Amino acid sequence: MQFRTTLLMSQFVTHDVKRFVLERPDGFSFTPGQGIELVIDEPRWRDEKARPFTPTGHTDDRVLEFTIKRYAEHGGVTDRLHCLEPGAPLRITEAFGAIHYKGPGTFLAAGAGITPFLAIFRQQARQGGLSGSRLFFSNKTPADVICEKELRHYFGEAAQFTCTRVSGPGYGEGRIDQPYLEQRLTDRSGYFYVCGPDLFVEEINAALRNMGIKAESLVFEQ
Repeated sequence: MQFRTTLLMSQFVTHDVKRFVLERPDGFSFTPGQGIELVIDEPRWRDEKARPFTPTGHTDDRVLEFTIKRYAEHGGVTDRLHCLEPGAPLRITEAFGAIHYKGPGTFLAAGAGITPFLAIFRQQARQGGLSGSRLFFSNKTPADVICEKELRHYFGEAAQFTCTRVSGPGYGEGRIDQPYLEQRLTDRSGYFYVCGPDLFVEEINAALRNMGIKAESLVFEQ
């Protein structure tokens, strides 16, 4: 099933990430962490393969929010989305996906992989906070960190940001890998939520399993 909707506004979150606000179609619902597929309802783009994105607002908002990174080098859907003006017609599918909040734990994200977690964090913050959870977030540079102030507000010292190319004060250096996690995960209880590029998810899940984390504790898109 597809819903017709319209772009109401967009604004930059980082140099290559925008927040998009859409009209909320009647009957549309989602669970924080779930995604949808989106089509730009223009002649040139209607037959383009739909792309998955994640609602990042509250489930009861009267509008829909998405936080989308632009991949200009691809010349594809995200590049076109970043150029759309208010009023542009769009179509979205029903929500789907395996990522949803099961309980306190460790969130591990790389780049735009943070977006499925944003709605989860916002819901939990509204319901009393994220006590008992922590965040490990990898990016190329500090300028690439999505919603950094908001994340630091939610997690405080339980958030660790690391950069793989250029770092700075308040950021770690290097990749999130098994040695990184072994050093920092002294408490290995709770759930482990993983999202990012396919290789990141694969490597992090393998590292966690090697560290004794059971498969039923891993939450990721399969």
